[in-house]
Amino acid sequence: MIAGIGIDLVEIAAIEKSISSQRFLTRFFGTSEQKLFTGAHRIERIAAHFAAKEAFAKAMGTGFRDFALSEVEVLRDERGAPYFKLSGNAKALAQGKKLFVSLTHTKQSAQAIVVAEFAEE
Repeated sequence: MIAGIGIDLVEIAAIEKSISSQRFLTRFFGTSEQKLFTGAHRIERIAAHFAAKEAFAKAMGTGFRDFALSEVEVLRDERGAPYFKLSGNAKALAQGKKLFVSLTHTKQSAQAIVVAEFAEE
């Protein structure tokens, strides 16, 4: 059963301005996640990860209350598929839920969708 759905769209240009400050990266992204921000499409990847955090907040139904965005890390499995690694209050919010995340981007924007499903008992 679906517990929540969240979607978010981020403008690449806005993220490009924000990352001129290292504080933006350390405030909103975990250290494991930051290691993924290299190579081609770096800015697009950062924007997609940021969109995933916003989509997570929407899927949880909380907005940006009760957790830090750095507690919601978007990592990749061995096949390159994105998944969440949660910690702190974000992990507590998602307890009892299975999360699915999908990311995409163009040169102008990045988008993420999150589906939260009640875990089977």
